[in-house]
Amino acid sequence: MTSKTPFELFMEQAQEMARAFNPALESFDPRGFEKMWPTMPKDAMEMWFGKGISKDGLDAKTRLLLTLAGLTMQGAQADTQVRMNVRHLLEAGATKDEIAETIAQMSMFAGIPAMTRAMELAREVMNDDTKDEDT
Repeated sequence: MTSKTPFELFMEQAQEMARAFNPALESFDPRGFEKMWPTMPKDAMEMWFGKGISKDGLDAKTRLLLTLAGLTMQGAQADTQVRMNVRHLLEAGATKDEIAETIAQMSMFAGIPAMTRAMELAREVMNDDTKDEDT
């Protein structure tokens, strides 16, 4: 007989409570919610986050690449934020190689597991983007 840790017991209790409140929560996948959130047009990104702030400052694509680097540095634990950032990067004109290179560069600072996780999340988005182009 194996005893469960307090964390495992807490998680079981939380899952049971979620099932009691709404049985659909048991199979909830945040990716469905992500697809409902619109991708910001490149012009809007430039206006709010790019050179609209400072004509000599960073453009939206560069700011989003820095954001991806930061999310990777945190261990790529925020799946939704990484996937949505990659989706916005593609809209801002970043290439798949630029996205992959940004993530790979972070392996030197965040480690291989963080880089691998961020790359998996980015590939999900980039593969979805390729499927959308095929249809």
